[in-house]
Amino acid sequence: MHRNAPAAEAPARSPAAEHPKAAPAAGNPKAAPADRDAAARAETIARVEAGARMLDARFGIPFTPFRIGWDGLLGLIPGIGDAVMLLPATWMLGEAARAGARRSTMIRMGLNWGIDFAIGAIPLLGDLFDIAWKANLRNAALLRADLESRG
Repeated sequence: MHRNAPAAEAPARSPAAEHPKAAPAAGNPKAAPADRDAAARAETIARVEAGARMLDARFGIPFTPFRIGWDGLLGLIPGIGDAVMLLPATWMLGEAARAGARRSTMIRMGLNWGIDFAIGAIPLLGDLFDIAWKANLRNAALLRADLESRG
């Protein structure tokens, strides 16, 4: 005897489908372009800030209020450390460009890294400056201010 297949269930409906006036999610391809742009800017800011914290403030120095990141630690390696830290700086600048940061903001970011790189090349004094200057956190703040000022 042949058995009949069970009847297919109706697909589950999303809350947005039940409420036609609900705004689509920012990640939704049908979302308004402004919503997608705002979501993309927020994601870029979050990525850049997370990277900046890792580079400039990843580890707390015991019994002090100071924090140090990979930039400060690798900067202790003469010549190599500062050169290696140009890679994340380049990544952050690329993120800023893709997010639509103003040219003036990207120039200021480049200047912060240039100062960090030039003074960081001075043995010992440069390492202390590098730890205090925190160019990556400065640049993340510049990028946030720029992108958020656009709404």
